[in-house]
Amino acid sequence: MDKPARPPYSAAEALECLKEGNERFMRGEARFPTAQKEVLADLAKGQQPYATILGCSDSRVPPELVFDAGCGALFVIRVAGNVLGDSILGTLQYAGVQLHTPLFVVLGHVGCGAVEAALASKFQGTEQKRRIEILLENILPALDGLDPAQPPDVLMHEAVEANVRRTVEEILKTPEAKARVAEGKMTLVGAIYDLESGGVRFLEQRGAMQSSG
Repeated sequence: MDKPARPPYSAAEALECLKEGNERFMRGEARFPTAQKEVLADLAKGQQPYATILGCSDSRVPPELVFDAGCGALFVIRVAGNVLGDSILGTLQYAGVQLHTPLFVVLGHVGCGAVEAALASKFQGTEQKRRIEILLENILPALDGLDPAQPPDVLMHEAVEANVRRTVEEILKTPEAKARVAEGKMTLVGAIYDLESGGVRFLEQRGAMQSSG
């Protein structure tokens, strides 16, 4: 198990790194197109990622490229719809307890196929394969209260954001997250990636979702 003595960045610094990296990515000025051999050799000794990213498996949303982050900078978990589950929660717990990353980001994206499938299931009764249905069960509660009469693009936009916010809220309900936030050792934010522009919109926090101590 890797146990760094202290996180290399504070949560605020880590968030700024992500924002600056995404700006470089959008400008076409990414600094990390490849990893040099000496960097890989150094990383083989251990890892100290400054942020944990729970993102979607969509091939168009690779966090390391989106945030122009070097090898070893991000601890990335990817699952369709950026949803939770026992193995995902266990991986998040590992990131907090063993890697001590100060910043956690739930990264959704515009045009998410899993969210679109959940909308079709909830409002049109569309059926999916059994295991996909199990996946969608994690998204459906986030869609409660949405108005299906809205234009499809508006509904989709609201659904993607609602899904990210619900995942953030569910993480914050765990005893580990509550304890780390109370101790000032964890900041948790939601974000949405735009496929066309390459930009990431960090969601405004609602309630006590973060601590930057």
